[in-house]
Amino acid sequence: MNTTVARLTVRGLLGRRRGLLLLAVPALLLVLSVIIRLAVGQDESTTVNVLGTLALGTLVPLLGLIAGTGAIGPEIDDGSIIYLLAKPLPRWKIIITKLLVAIGCTVVFAAIPTYLAGVILFGNFESLALAYGVGALIAGVAYSAIFLLFGVITRHAVVVGLMYSLLWESIVGNFVTGAKTLSVQQWALSVAKRIADPGVVSSSVHLPTAVPLLIVVTLGTATLAAVRLSRLTLAGEE
Repeated sequence: MNTTVARLTVRGLLGRRRGLLLLAVPALLLVLSVIIRLAVGQDESTTVNVLGTLALGTLVPLLGLIAGTGAIGPEIDDGSIIYLLAKPLPRWKIIITKLLVAIGCTVVFAAIPTYLAGVILFGNFESLALAYGVGALIAGVAYSAIFLLFGVITRHAVVVGLMYSLLWESIVGNFVTGAKTLSVQQWALSVAKRIADPGVVSSSVHLPTAVPLLIVVTLGTATLAAVRLSRLTLAGEE
């Protein structure tokens, strides 16, 4: 990890409109959790629906999209990435550093708020809050890597990422049986299912399948991003 690259990436993420979005999304989740708790009370099914559908199914992919694409996309768009690539720094180290920053953002703005929302809605009963908090963390890691790759390979990373989140994760990954195996959300739910009390959380993917897929996708997309960035360097030099 390169501290200079990390510092510039954090400044870029938190110093633009993305910073406001990173704050607004978890704030919305927490406010809604308070309202729902006051209106419904402590209810298990409501908590599962809010944390599974709203937090893990919608807000976590959105935050991963903001952090992943924002970690490198703007630098490529405005051409300032050339100054970074001109330094004697391995391209894989640039990608790893930016990925770690993006993951850190998902921890702060997605995983922790998801856990807090669970505590607000249902307390610490049945390990629900912890289960979905860890699930949000796991999903945030994978989403950060996927959307970081999008930020490297296309100037329309946000649009492509939104299409992926809405069409694949929210629709295909939830309702098409065969496609559920390739859904980040289902992988995260598999981890959450293991942490929560039996029968509370459901997932369409078994844990022995989910964990290897999470590792392969995260490492694979990070590797592809590094390769693509290396090619971008050669194009810039030419």
